Amino acid sequence: MFGFFVALISGALMSIQGVLNTGLTRQTGIWLSAGWVQLTAFFTCMVFWIFSERVPVSALFTVRPWYMMLGGILGAFITYTVIQSMDGLGPAKATLFIVVTQIIVAYAIELFGWFGVEKAAFEWRKAIGALIAIGGIVLFHSR
Repeated sequence: MFGFFVALISGALMSIQGVLNTGLTRQTGIWLSAGWVQLTAFFTCMVFWIFSERVPVSALFTVRPWYMMLGGILGAFITYTVIQSMDGLGPAKATLFIVVTQIIVAYAIELFGWFGVEKAAFEWRKAIGALIAIGGIVLFHSR
């Protein structure tokens, strides 16, 4: 149940962040605002790390496989693409496309066992759910 509430909070925060980042970009520039977002996220994480974890920085040098450390680079491009999509489509439509794409890619990751995730069996109900979500995009997007 805790995971459910955290996911709801995460979705709400992502939508709010996308709107704020888009507003920041309109007043500055795309890479400056994306950099600011990443920099402030870094400092926020550092404060929480200092006060909550005792994992040494050297633990980063033992991470295997190495590509597990690419999340920050992806984060920069996520920030960029969210800003661009919200600016071009508006918050609701952009978020709908983003979330449905997340569902489809996450299910593919589970199906194929990519990135060390335990491989899941194909389930028709999940595939149908993804198709219904795509139908929601069509319905939401139509005039």
